[in-house]
Order: sequence, then structure tokens, then C-alpha cells
Amino acid sequence: MKTKIANFFEKLRSSYWFLPSVMSILAVVLAIALIAVDIFKDQYGFLNIPWFKLTGAAGARAILSTVASSMITVTGIVFSLTIVALSLASQQFGPRLLQNFMRDRGNQFVLGTVTSTFLYCLLVLGTISEDPIFPFVPHFSTLLALLLAVLCVGVLIYFIHHIAESIQVTNIITAVSRDLDAAIKRLLPEKVSETGRELDDKYLLAEILPERFDDLARPIPALSSGFLQAIEFSGLLDLAEKKELLIRMKHRIGHFVVTGEPLVEIWPEESVDSEALEKTINGYFIFGHKRSQEQDMEFFINELVEIAARALSPGVNDPFTAISCINHLGNALCDLAQRVFPPVIKKDSKNRVRIIIYPNTFEQIVGVAFNHIRQYGRSHAAVTIRLLENIRMIIPCTCYPEQRKALLSQASIIERESRVGLSDEADRRDVYERYQEIIQEMEKCSGVIGRA
Repeated sequence: MKTKIANFFEKLRSSYWFLPSVMSILAVVLAIALIAVDIFKDQYGFLNIPWFKLTGAAGARAILSTVASSMITVTGIVFSLTIVALSLASQQFGPRLLQNFMRDRGNQFVLGTVTSTFLYCLLVLGTISEDPIFPFVPHFSTLLALLLAVLCVGVLIYFIHHIAESIQVTNIITAVSRDLDAAIKRLLPEKVSETGRELDDKYLLAEILPERFDDLARPIPALSSGFLQAIEFSGLLDLAEKKELLIRMKHRIGHFVVTGEPLVEIWPEESVDSEALEKTINGYFIFGHKRSQEQDMEFFINELVEIAARALSPGVNDPFTAISCINHLGNALCDLAQRVFPPVIKKDSKNRVRIIIYPNTFEQIVGVAFNHIRQYGRSHAAVTIRLLENIRMIIPCTCYPEQRKALLSQASIIERESRVGLSDEADRRDVYERYQEIIQEMEKCSGVIGRA
């Protein structure tokens, strides 16, 4: 339930309407409260301060009408600028980056401010009365409407500046990189140096699995399709302990699952005695029509890769943007190399293995970060060289031979593809020199760790 609630609030946070809706509700509450204060003031002489009475009924109506009509115009401007920014971002950087613009709190706050001010003025405007018997002019409410109008002017100036800043490619890359760093710290909070923990026992799974597990395990099909956004591991672990099950995942977060495709495998087979158990297990998996950043570390890596890939396309041909993405990816991989990845097994309260996870590994993330950029950038000498320089930078941060092996494999492929992709002999020679530096760095790091 906790994971589902977190997933729900993440969807709310990434929606463009949520914050403006909340602010509109608050505007209604504020209007009712201040009208009540004005009524109380008129009836009991409460805070009967002369300078609060800015104008009469006609003047208050004119002020509120002017502010309300202005806010509708400003709302149109905000929508127009937002649509233009979204169109530019979609065409130049990729449609998946639209989520970042939709989640931007600054844009949501601006839209919420102008729409809330309009709604507030509209509600207050309806209370003005010129009846000679029961006249009513909400002076407090009108004064606040003027203050809100001044605030909206400042918000509009901020919005124009903010929207111009937000579509600059360097700021977009920096924002995605910042989100990636936060995701790494959230999903992989422990560092190897802090725990002294060795590599996970993923290589001992053959000993953990029961005999003939692959032949006798019962596949549980997915009852819905979509991207796997989150998994409620605590509930799944409790179910496995209660039913005496061993569950092996067939997918990891971010995979697209088709209805009827095996979601997990259950052992022993005879424990799966009803469709109710299949529905219960499916209930611990959250699917959606798009990938989510809640438990998906690859989400932000793919965003940086997509920006780099589009920058290297023939229609754009912007290797400097690709190099900037490579730099941020290298920084993230330096951090990841020193993090403790989650174990591939989860045990119950009696220390018995109950869940075998389809894991994220450093080696797999290296492939996600470099494969596409390497393929698109094989004909760009500067991009190829920067890839190798980043690999050399990451090597001293690694803690295990498997990590260095994955990096060396990438470097070897990059150097081999450069012989075909680069037409100039001087460029190929520069690439080869960077590759030799990686070999030397690899030998140095292996020697230091071996002596330690």
C-alpha cells in the first residue's frame, strides 16, 4: 500500500493540473473567509479603519472586474508560452522530456496564481451590493485583490524569464542530471566504503534455486500490460512467507510487460491453487502507460542518452550537446560504481530466500549509458574521444573487477568501431591513444586493489 500511495502522489506531482487546482480551492476558501470578515466588520464595526475603504461599490466592482479580465488574458499568455516551450522541447530534445516540464513547480505555480486570482475576484465581485437598504462593499477583499494583481505582475515577469531558461539545453541537461543524482542517492543509499559489503550473491543463484526449478516452477501471467513502474516488495514478501513460496521475478522496473506474459515464476507449482493468488500477486505490481522515476533509475539515464542521440542526428548535428550529456553520465557512473546495489534475493523473517529479483547491475547500466551514444557517435571524433575519456575517469572509482571489465568492454568496442567510423587517420590515432590510457589505468587500478 505504501508503494501504491507513493506512486499515486508521484503521478499527482507530475501532473500539470494538481497544484493549480489546489491553489484554486484555496482561493475559494480565502474569498469566503475575507467576505465573512467584511460582513463582520460592517455589522460590528470591527477594524473600521477609514483608509481601508478604498472606494464605493462602483469603484470596487470596476477594480475587481479589471483584475479578473486581466488574469484571463494573462492565463492565455501563460498557456501559449507553455505550449510553445513544450513543442520546442518535444522536437529538439525528445517527447519523454515533456514530463520534466509538466512537473516543473515554477510553471505550475504561475498558472495556479493567475487562475486563482481570477476565481477569487469573480467570487468577491458577486457579493457587491448597491441596494440602499443592505449595501455591501467588501473593502478587505478588494484590497487583497489589488495585492494579488501586483503579485501576478511579478509572477508573469518571473514566468517569462523561467520559461526562457528552461528550454536552454544546458539547463535541461543539468536538471536531468540533478534528478539522476537524487535518484541514485534515494535508491542506492549505501556506499561500498561505508558498509564493506562484498558483491551480491547473484553468482550463487544456482545453489539457491531448488532442483529443477526451471522445469517445475509455475509462471504467473501478467493480467495487464504497460510499463512496470513499481513493485510492492514488502507485501509480496509477506505473501511468499505465508504461502511458503519461492518467487522469481521475470522483469525489472521499467520493462514493458504484455498481458499474458510471465510476470513471475512460483515454486512449488502445487502452491498455486487458484486464480485468486494470481490476482493477489499481480496486485503488488504497478503498471502505467509510461515509465516512472519512482523506482526506475534508468529513467533519467535514458533521458540523457536521448538528448545526446538527438544531438548527434544528421538533422541537428550538435556534438557539443552530446559531449555535455556524456560528462553528466560519467559523473553519475562514478557515483554508481561506489554504491551498493540491492541484493538479488529477499529473505523472510526466518532468513529463508523468498524472492529472487531481476536486478539492476552496474554492468547493465554502463551498457544503457554508452551503447546508443557509441552507435550514433561513431563518426564524430570528439564524441568518441570524450566517451573514452569518461571511461578512464570512471575506472579509479570502481570497486570490483566486474565493473572494470564492463568498462573495458565498452572501451574496446568504441576503439574498434572508430576504425570504421572515422575517416581521418589522425582522429583514429587520437582514439587509440585514449584507449591505451584506459588500458594503463586499468592495470594501475588492478594493481592497487590487488596489493590492498
